[in-house]
Amino acid sequence: MTKSPEMSDSVIGVKAQIAAIRATHPENLMARHFDGDYFDTLNRAKRDRLLRIVRSGLENPDSRMGAYAQFDADYKDFEPLLEPMIREYHDIPRQREIAQGHDWSLMATRCHLEDIDPNLMGVSARVRVGRNLENFPLPGAMTKAQRLELEGLMIEVFETLQGRAPFDGQYLSLSPGSPRAIGEAEYQRRVRAHQMFKDMRGDPYLTAAGIASDWPFGRGMYASRAEDFLIWVGEEDHLRIVAMHKGGDLAALLAKLHDGLERLDGLVPAYAHSRRYGYLASCPTNLGTAMRTSLHLPLSRLTGGGKDLTPAKKIASEMSLAVRGAGGEHSNAGPGGLIDVSPRARLGITESGIMRQLYEGARRLWTAEDAA
Repeated sequence: MTKSPEMSDSVIGVKAQIAAIRATHPENLMARHFDGDYFDTLNRAKRDRLLRIVRSGLENPDSRMGAYAQFDADYKDFEPLLEPMIREYHDIPRQREIAQGHDWSLMATRCHLEDIDPNLMGVSARVRVGRNLENFPLPGAMTKAQRLELEGLMIEVFETLQGRAPFDGQYLSLSPGSPRAIGEAEYQRRVRAHQMFKDMRGDPYLTAAGIASDWPFGRGMYASRAEDFLIWVGEEDHLRIVAMHKGGDLAALLAKLHDGLERLDGLVPAYAHSRRYGYLASCPTNLGTAMRTSLHLPLSRLTGGGKDLTPAKKIASEMSLAVRGAGGEHSNAGPGGLIDVSPRARLGITESGIMRQLYEGARRLWTAEDAA
């Protein structure tokens, strides 16, 4: 097929832009692994699809992954580009098969931070998983009507949870005109309490990926009465299911999340899932378990009174953990040197494995704090 001049100019421009990003931002995995020869083999429709996937990395050269899937099928249809990125991010060598198993057996064992130090009994910890429904596009490709349809479906699900402890609660909608809509003051209060997600239009990565489109329609949060079990609707993934508590029993925290997922089983349509990649997510960083668990550790001495996260980050990186400030990414440590610690791994590790990694990381960091 003969290419039109416009099509050729467009292809040349994309290749040049990605080459420039590769030179200035080598940490951008999309730019690093982009193969121009592979791109040339795609027809116009597939090129357009691929450009939507990588748009966030093109518009935000400082991206780490630089790509957001738009449809479940993207992971298979564009495997030559996405798999090398996924392998590098998740540290899976080429010779090792990608396969995701699931294991929640930690719930039957003791995993108490108080065994490290009784002073850790009151730490704040949370665990969340992302889930996407296979009968909808991923959030970046959803229309406004589809966002509202998903929210309506989930409202029906939430009505079955009401009155059934311990997940009895209420749904708080952000959709204008919804009978369940909350006002701006209540929304901001929930954001400050680290319960509700922020206005996604302020995130350039999610905006470029299309995920922030139609804000705030189709968005909201289900909160249990105890406010220790939350379900976000319409964020980066269709659902973000969160369990949290204060206390050092990490096995109990995992069990709370698992019980919530079991309660949803059969009420929610099938989730997008594959044998290789586990639960499919908008961002390839969240494939596999799609799980992130974290806790707040007070490391006053190790952080120099909260002024320097570098020593904690160095120790954490050796254990494949991420350290950030108590206020989230790009924030400083909180009062008393409070930091957020979480395992990086999602893919190729089980749910129990992630929680054990968090426990061992806390032990190592606390030992370093004592020695500082």
